[in-house]
Amino acid sequence: MVQKYQSPVRVYKHPFELIMAAYERRFPTCPLIPMFVASDTVSEYKSEDEAIHVIERRCKLDIDAPRLLKKIAGVDYVYFVQKNSLNRRERTLHIEAYNETFSNRVIINEHCSYTVHPDNEDWTCFEQSASLDIKSFFGFESTVEKIAMKQYTSNIKKGKEIIEYYLKQLEEEGITFVPRWTPPVACKSESSTCHPRRPVSPAINIPESATKEGLSSKEILNTSSSPSEPTAGTPDDKLDADYIKRYLGDLTPMQESCLIRLRQWLQETHKGKIPKDEHILRFLRARDFNIDKAREILCQSLTWRKQHQDYYAGGWHHHDKDGRPLYVLRLGQMDTKGLVRALGEEALLRYVLSINEEGLRRCEENTKVFGRPISSWTCLVDLEGLNMRHLWRPGVKALLRIIEVVEANYPETLGRLLILRAPRVFPVLWTLVSPFIDDNTRKKFLIYAGNDYQGPGGLLDYIDKEIIPDFLGGECMCEVPEGGLVPKSLYRTAEELENEDIKLWTETIYQSASVFKGAPHEVLIQIVDASSVITWDFDVCKGDIVFNIFHSKRAPQPPKKDSLGAHSITSPGGNNVQLIDKVWQLGRDYSMVESPLICKEGESVQGSHVTRWPGFYILQWKFHSMPACATTNLPRVDDVLASLQVSSHKCKVMYYTEVIGSEDFRGSMTSLESSHSGFSQLSAATTSSSQSHSSSMISR
Repeated sequence: MVQKYQSPVRVYKHPFELIMAAYERRFPTCPLIPMFVASDTVSEYKSEDEAIHVIERRCKLDIDAPRLLKKIAGVDYVYFVQKNSLNRRERTLHIEAYNETFSNRVIINEHCSYTVHPDNEDWTCFEQSASLDIKSFFGFESTVEKIAMKQYTSNIKKGKEIIEYYLKQLEEEGITFVPRWTPPVACKSESSTCHPRRPVSPAINIPESATKEGLSSKEILNTSSSPSEPTAGTPDDKLDADYIKRYLGDLTPMQESCLIRLRQWLQETHKGKIPKDEHILRFLRARDFNIDKAREILCQSLTWRKQHQDYYAGGWHHHDKDGRPLYVLRLGQMDTKGLVRALGEEALLRYVLSINEEGLRRCEENTKVFGRPISSWTCLVDLEGLNMRHLWRPGVKALLRIIEVVEANYPETLGRLLILRAPRVFPVLWTLVSPFIDDNTRKKFLIYAGNDYQGPGGLLDYIDKEIIPDFLGGECMCEVPEGGLVPKSLYRTAEELENEDIKLWTETIYQSASVFKGAPHEVLIQIVDASSVITWDFDVCKGDIVFNIFHSKRAPQPPKKDSLGAHSITSPGGNNVQLIDKVWQLGRDYSMVESPLICKEGESVQGSHVTRWPGFYILQWKFHSMPACATTNLPRVDDVLASLQVSSHKCKVMYYTEVIGSEDFRGSMTSLESSHSGFSQLSAATTSSSQSHSSSMISR
């Protein structure tokens, strides 16, 4: 397997000419590199105007290898050929090296370049790329590869140190400036004698690995590309060694190389905006810097993000005043139902767990940065926009499972939870999830309603003013996605999840039903305690339907099985149950408690109803007929049998219902219509649901 290396851009804050003077002092030997025994000049070329200087050296290296391996190989030293091409006019130095010893068994190529910094002509940039390909080596291929990479890594680390050593030596000798090359004095004009053409250095055989992974000085200096579409050759998209150390942490040279190569691959192949450097680095760490494996899972993640993450409105954002990593979640902007329907509960859980893993890693980094133990992070939850849609029961159940798993596997990792802009619907959500949260964790919750977080004891007590997100009135641009409704085109079907061997959450939660012309589907709910809450959620998969809620003091007769009086019809597309007897009269035997709701094909409907009386409530999905069709006198069963032959007279719904006891439901339904709130903290007191005898919250 070919091993490759690509360095970050190393910047020397010294002019190119001074760096060249320091570099030349490395030869013929360098005491800072003990393995570099000697070097002999093989050939040398200088142009008449001294702008071009090409020198080829044969370098003798004493590799730190086991004596047995040296004996088997039959050599004590390894020889390399190094070719330096200096162009003083363009202020560039290109260095190429390849092994002479064992060249038929081991192929080593290296390319380095010193160039002028594109933004500061008094600074110098250095880049380096290399490749190692071991064809065969007496059965010791793996050992040789490890030795070679160890030696090379050691030399890379010393590269900057060596230049700085000789710079200091020059300074001690009083040399702090070397003039730039200028044309010979005799040439006062650009005549054909002095400058028939710009001198060109001899051809440079750049190895294939350098061509693929490194970049020439021309590319480094090329700034003509559009700033909105940076290319791999512009300075803006190259990684600086100092930047890596400051913002990404201490990485080994090979780890830096993996980051740069994977990042460069993304720039060349990925259409659109590429992930941030720290995001790419997370995938490399997750696969122990195996670049192929990291690239595979990163591509999968990019596909996932392209489809879904813009809708998951959460992300990391700096740190709080205690140095804890800060995670921002815009829950009020998130379509929880859409995410669960598009991803499934398991995928959503895995994603949340990956966030926790990232939190642990950031805690380790902040421990190093701040010089004190940091073992937890802060979470800021913005609830602006929270409404009944977020109380979708399957989504709440998925949330409860996530809380349970996180509590069990990541204890004491949450340092503080700041809940901002809590609307009146929040107590309902809190009532549902709080019993599953550990008491110690609950003590870390700070809840603010409206703009209370902007006052005393608010956000400024915990987060520096400079990093308060812009959407909370701060000046810091926060790149957390804005969320929004997940398109139904991304919803996964039962068949898709079944093919992926993932347990479909709808198997035990949702039911499907067919609705025919003249044969509605009905669900019976018995209420014992008044002021209970009936909740529902359904999708209209096919056709248009009318949704009704009725109340009766007496129970409907159970569906009959005989063919003439059949009230229950089963079809491949779902069941059909009819409960209201055709002899019942509306207003006498049963009453309508909500206004009918016409629902179109493809719509998702959520709602709830606070019951006023005990008894029997019937949820009904009815075929939405054209006015002319309402005058039919066909018997119900005959109508059903006839409509079975006409596909246009069949609808399909997928539904879920649940009853919530009043003791589990805080706040009146009327109050939930408002997204504004006057409370600043949760209270044990509850608002009596009798304030709203009957109201429905239906959101699509």
